[in-house]
Amino acid sequence: MERNARTALSGRLQMLADMVTPGSRLVDVGCDHAFLSIYLVQAGICPSALAMDVRGGPLAGAKRHVEEYGLGDYIALRLSDGLEAYGAGEADSLVCAGMGGRLMERILREGMDQAKSLGELILQPQSELPRFRAFLREAGFQVTQERAVREDGKYYFAMKARPVEGVAGACGRPGDRADGFGLYDLFGEHLLKQRNQVLFSYLRQRGSYLERLAASLERAGSRKAGGRSEEVREELARIEEALGYYSSTE
Repeated sequence: MERNARTALSGRLQMLADMVTPGSRLVDVGCDHAFLSIYLVQAGICPSALAMDVRGGPLAGAKRHVEEYGLGDYIALRLSDGLEAYGAGEADSLVCAGMGGRLMERILREGMDQAKSLGELILQPQSELPRFRAFLREAGFQVTQERAVREDGKYYFAMKARPVEGVAGACGRPGDRADGFGLYDLFGEHLLKQRNQVLFSYLRQRGSYLERLAASLERAGSRKAGGRSEEVREELARIEEALGYYSSTE
C-alpha cells in the first residue's frame, strides 16, 4: 500500500482526531490497530506518534498497518500496560479511548506523573462518565473541550483536558445531589452550554426510555419496584434539568 493512500476513520475516531492540536507529538494509549495514529501522521496533524497497547495481538496488527502505509519512521510501537512504558516528554498529546471509565481512571492514576507532563489529554471513556469527569476535576485536570457523536446507534462522548494547578475541587457544578455528581459531571459542562445536538438527542432518547420504565414499574406495584421507580424518577429529573439548557434564551 502506498504511503499517500489515506486511511479512513470511523465517526468516533474522527471525532478524536479533530480534537488533537496540530503539531503535537502523539501518544495513543490502547491504540488497537493504530489507525488513529496513522491518520494523524498522514494528515500532517502530528509529526510523530507512539502507539501503545497492552495486548500483543492488536500491536502486531498495528505494526503491519504502519508498515503497509510506509510510516515506520514516524510511528513507534510499544507494548505497555497503560502509561507504564511511556517516558515523560516523549509526546505532547495523549489519546485514550475505547475502554471503560474505571480502567481509564486506573491508567491515569498509575501514570499520573506522565499524564501531567502532557499538554493535553483527549479521552473517550465508554462508561461511568460522571465518575470519570469528577475524577479528572479532583485529580487536577481542567476539561477545555467536549464533543459527541452518534454512530451505529450508540453515543460516544469525548473530552479534552489539561493539567491545571489548583483546579481540584473546583465548584460551579449546578444541580449537585446526594450522589455527589452535578449536571456538569453527568452530561458535560461544554456540551450543555453549547447546546450540543448529539447530547440533546441522547437526553431525549434516554428520557423516553425512562418514562416507559417508570410507567411499567408503577404498574408492577411491588416494594422492590417502588425503590427502583424512585431511582428512575430521580434520573428523569436530572435529564429535565439538562434539557432546560436547550430551552434557555440566554
